[in-house]
Amino acid sequence: MWSSRAKEVLVSENSPLPAPLKLAELDRRRFLRLAGLSGAAVSLGGVLAGCKSGSSGGGGGGGGRTVKLGYVSPQTGSLAGFGEADNFILGGARAAFKDGLKIGGTSYPVAIVVKDSQSDPNRAAQVATELINTDKVDVMLVASTPETTNPVADQCEANGVPCISSVAPWQPWFFGRKGDPAKPFKWTWHFFWGLEDIIGVFQDMWGQVPNNQVTAALWPKDGDGDAWSDPKKGFPAVLVPRGYHFVDARFEDQADDFAAQVAKFRAAGADIVTGVPQPPDFATFWKQAAEAGFRPKIATVGKALLFPAFIEAMGPSAEGLSSEVWWSPTHPFRSSLTGATAKQLADDYTERTRRQWTQPIGFVHALFEVAADALERAGKLGDRQALAAAIRATDLRTIVGRISWAKGPVPNVAKTPLVGGQWRRGSSYPFELVIVSNSGAPGIPTAGRLQPIA
Repeated sequence: MWSSRAKEVLVSENSPLPAPLKLAELDRRRFLRLAGLSGAAVSLGGVLAGCKSGSSGGGGGGGGRTVKLGYVSPQTGSLAGFGEADNFILGGARAAFKDGLKIGGTSYPVAIVVKDSQSDPNRAAQVATELINTDKVDVMLVASTPETTNPVADQCEANGVPCISSVAPWQPWFFGRKGDPAKPFKWTWHFFWGLEDIIGVFQDMWGQVPNNQVTAALWPKDGDGDAWSDPKKGFPAVLVPRGYHFVDARFEDQADDFAAQVAKFRAAGADIVTGVPQPPDFATFWKQAAEAGFRPKIATVGKALLFPAFIEAMGPSAEGLSSEVWWSPTHPFRSSLTGATAKQLADDYTERTRRQWTQPIGFVHALFEVAADALERAGKLGDRQALAAAIRATDLRTIVGRISWAKGPVPNVAKTPLVGGQWRRGSSYPFELVIVSNSGAPGIPTAGRLQPIA
């Protein structure tokens, strides 16, 4: 059913991850090798192969036309951890769409055409252009960091193609693209949490451990780093008035030497480390910090500490690290596409891949939930204006929570809940993520409080 181009998905081998690496051995080259393997999850359906919602037609071929969904994510390169579960989700989505999608009373077969951004914004823009002009996709789906979501969304906005994105804080997605609340984007929509949410989660976790509020900040020179360090809207703007002192250290992505930053943080006596580096950059920093004798009480870092494969690769020094948690098996949500709960989806991933669940599973799945719902409500395949209106009118309960663009915080953005977690020694895996902060989403249960790094 799928064209050879549509099967461009990912590497298909189901190789096990290498044995845990010691931090001292986790240099950039080895990390990228590990990250490359982490994108090789098997593409089987399991729970996701459950029946499509009742609006799905049988047979899938009655329309004489195929619904084309374009999907872009970083499957290789320094951001490959975000795409680790892609094969699993894509296989499940294809199984869920096996009987087609009913639009305007007609059932149409569905093709998902997948492209790898290679963790490069220029490449992301290029493959988005290919999906628009060559593959003629009906709707674009894109995930994972502003370096991927923004260039893809920009191409869709310029070419009049409906686009749904996620897994990037909304401020760098919206304002990073020069968004104006008074002049909404016409073709691009985004769902995720914002800086206000992660600042609240981080502060709540930090308040659970006595500290001097001196905060070492690793701000990369990229879209996330610019937004998080913004003196008017970012971490300093909110937390300095609350008594925190930031010791800033900007750096270029893929840095090899953090000696200057470590020395600056150590001299300031920082009890807290925060920031939003890419995984290999944090690995380099954390190794050099240990060698220099810099050991903060708290290390709460966005982006870098999300993925169990990376945490396991860091070895013993990963114990006690903390980060944001956007999705987990304990989130009390269910898929509108398959009926699976968050726990069922995570358990199925582990059963099929023999790997620990990872946060992007829920959000990549939700992209297909929102796309299917909007296409069905659009009423006519190929009518981009109708599809854009349907996306704008979305009010859907998904595997990551309720998604609705009706309330803002700005046009084109829908927010999802956020909690905080800490990596601790596990029973089933070397490290397991324990939710320790739910002040902004009390419906998601916690399992303890933040503990200081030993």
